Amino acid sequence: MRLSRSPAPLTVALALVLALPYDASSLTRAGSVHRPAPELFGAACRSSVRGSHVVAYCHNPYVDTDRVRLHIECAQWWDIDTDGSPVDTGPAMTVRLTGRCWQDVRSVWISHQKTD
Repeated sequence: MRLSRSPAPLTVALALVLALPYDASSLTRAGSVHRPAPELFGAACRSSVRGSHVVAYCHNPYVDTDRVRLHIECAQWWDIDTDGSPVDTGPAMTVRLTGRCWQDVRSVWISHQKTD
């Protein structure tokens, strides 16, 4: 059997090793990558706007309490934007948040805060 004296196989093998992503090259002997588990937090919220009224529902599927707050930006310059009161959303709990503008609503968002 005659061995190839061409550098092509060696070049291809080297290119494959260098092209591996960083995570693939840092595998342990067991073949798994050790990463910390992502922190599971935050209520899932959905909001709807009808005319000048806003309604939002937030459901917290996690163990930690999430303090949610409804924020409304009104379309008219003279209409007062509002930040609702914070509401603690415990584990497996759904809360309803409401607010309104005098006329049109420009945008709505919900902020989340982890409680101690």
